[in-house]
Amino acid sequence: MGQEVAAIVIACILQRAQHINSAGGYLRVPTDKARTGQFSVGPMLMAALKANGRRRE
Repeated sequence: MGQEVAAIVIACILQRAQHINSAGGYLRVPTDKARTGQFSVGPMLMAALKANGRRRE
């Protein structure tokens, strides 16, 4: 996972901080997937953008 993707993942975690019990555990999943080449930041980013759009309406 590159720096840009890691920054996006951390931003998404911070955005959902009140809903996440363990940020470390939440970060572990994309990190493990990135190690095996199975992680794409796209779905996480789109979910964050969609959730952010819902709050503004």
